[in-house]
Amino acid sequence: MPTNAEIIHRALDRITAGYVFPDRTSSIDTSIRRRLAAGDYDGLEGPALCEAVTAHLQEACPDKHLRLLWTDEPQDLDPATEDEGRSAFLDLLRAENQGIRRFEHLDGNIGLIDIRRIACADEGGRAIGAAMELAALSSALILDLRACRGGAPEGAAMWCSYFFPDDQVHLNDIYDRRTDSTRQFWTIAHLPAPRYLDRPVYVLTSSLTFSGGEDVAYTLQAHGRAVVVGETTRGGAHPTARYAVAEHILVTVPTARTISTVTGTNWEGVGVAPDVPVPAGDALDTAHRAALRRLGA
Repeated sequence: MPTNAEIIHRALDRITAGYVFPDRTSSIDTSIRRRLAAGDYDGLEGPALCEAVTAHLQEACPDKHLRLLWTDEPQDLDPATEDEGRSAFLDLLRAENQGIRRFEHLDGNIGLIDIRRIACADEGGRAIGAAMELAALSSALILDLRACRGGAPEGAAMWCSYFFPDDQVHLNDIYDRRTDSTRQFWTIAHLPAPRYLDRPVYVLTSSLTFSGGEDVAYTLQAHGRAVVVGETTRGGAHPTARYAVAEHILVTVPTARTISTVTGTNWEGVGVAPDVPVPAGDALDTAHRAALRRLGA
């Protein structure tokens, strides 16, 4: 079992090598090493160590994706088999129905899809399509992202693609530090379910909505395709890689940043601001009433 110092050194090495803003890594490294030398992490183990280091990382650099994570599942520490956390994330998605908790048909022929994770487009595409197939004949649709904790950029682009008529909409870009390249995300040409066009769409958010969930909310809002109802989201816009630094501890390193083609920026640190601000617990009723009014029901 590595010592706390070894865990922290490994994490800082990963951050220095991969963080999307390299000019900030020196101050992060200095701050955490100073706390380590001062004994701030003495006696801390497991989740408590992760919590303390995460708080200090985000104090040194306010990026909510920059953190240590405890995982009950043992992680492979062999760099040769490292996949930046993708296998664990795919296993999680499989266990959670590709992030889709439920579909409900509300009064007034309004569909509701409860999304807890944004699945990868390849493995999750059929499940996303199945949910949109159930919603295909509704008169308005509500996407509930209040408990969505994140996911894959490709999956976010797939969800968004259903609300545009073709593959000609440039949704956003992601700049990757490791490759010094920018990847463009456009609407997808071929989808496994009908597109959802010319009907109202509402997106529900909370202060817990994060990362990939924020991507869907921000992108649909920026492109004028959905009304966001609820609370300002957590504010994490940087795609991350996950690296094992101990058998049960991962460091998440933001290696890229999202750039909206509409706003030229993203929701990092500020969150997605709702069009209709209401407490998260009231968001569904508020959106449902708004949809009924808009439909003249």
